[in-house]
Amino acid sequence: MAAGPYITTHQGLTDWYPSWIGAPETSIGRLVTNIDEAVQEVRKQVKNGVDCIKIALDGVQRRPDGELIAAFTQEETDIIVRETHRLGRKAISHSVGREATLYAARAGVDLIFHGFDLDAECIAAMKQNRCMLCPTLTHPRNVIDFTQPHEPAAQKGRIEATETRYRVGVANLKKAAASGIPFLTGTDSGFAVTPYGEWHAKELELFVGDLGFSPAAALRAATETNARFMRVGDEIGVLEPGRAADFIVWDGSPLADIKLLQDRSRLRAVYLGGKKLDLADRPYDPRRVTDFSLANWTDLYTQARVAELGIGSRRLAAE
Repeated sequence: MAAGPYITTHQGLTDWYPSWIGAPETSIGRLVTNIDEAVQEVRKQVKNGVDCIKIALDGVQRRPDGELIAAFTQEETDIIVRETHRLGRKAISHSVGREATLYAARAGVDLIFHGFDLDAECIAAMKQNRCMLCPTLTHPRNVIDFTQPHEPAAQKGRIEATETRYRVGVANLKKAAASGIPFLTGTDSGFAVTPYGEWHAKELELFVGDLGFSPAAALRAATETNARFMRVGDEIGVLEPGRAADFIVWDGSPLADIKLLQDRSRLRAVYLGGKKLDLADRPYDPRRVTDFSLANWTDLYTQARVAELGIGSRRLAAE
């Protein structure tokens, strides 16, 4: 499934440029300045073949108490989501803050990313509108675990800020999981701390270690629950008659140790549609496909590099 650029507005996520520039075509966001432009952007993206519309619901401004102010109003969010659903697509949102998460849940956004500041009101709205939640724990956890003292991200105080947000988020996310909100696994891959192909399976480890999922529940989130969101969800995600025979073979059981899924040396085979794939190495230059996010990091944290540096999981302040 593919999404297009974020739909954002002034003071919204990805509105990073001076007002006289707006949002360049190369940006990951599409800037809209009124609800009519937002609706037209939805229609344009659908015409171009997207499967889902992504809304940058978090703003960059905060109230005196520190709460993030949503980029769009509830009414605007409702209209964008309604048009997305009318055209047969799914709506997804970037919603870290409470207000953005609540607006997304009330509007019936199909998949809410992050949700770290959610509360009981958000959970109730999510349950009512059958929203799914993808926390993407791996990126912030890798920021905490991997960022070195000499790197710009550390000097900007990003480690401490991320750890505070992470601890609050985990506490809130546990409440959402306990209430029955469906959780998907996802990692915010593509940054220097989450290069492609390196840390996808770490999300399951974090579901178990930080959110309290059992290994079986984490595996179900990564397979059956993730598939449920997908466009062909009734064909994948579960091994049963009538579905694709997609599975992987490991030397060991992830039910005994969920970290097994990060050990490539113990991967024995991959099958898609019942056909075994050739697992020959496909070399690539990670620096050409990785976003260093405005040079927050000077290193590229592949599994090999992390092992070379001897980096382990740092204990969080609350642990």
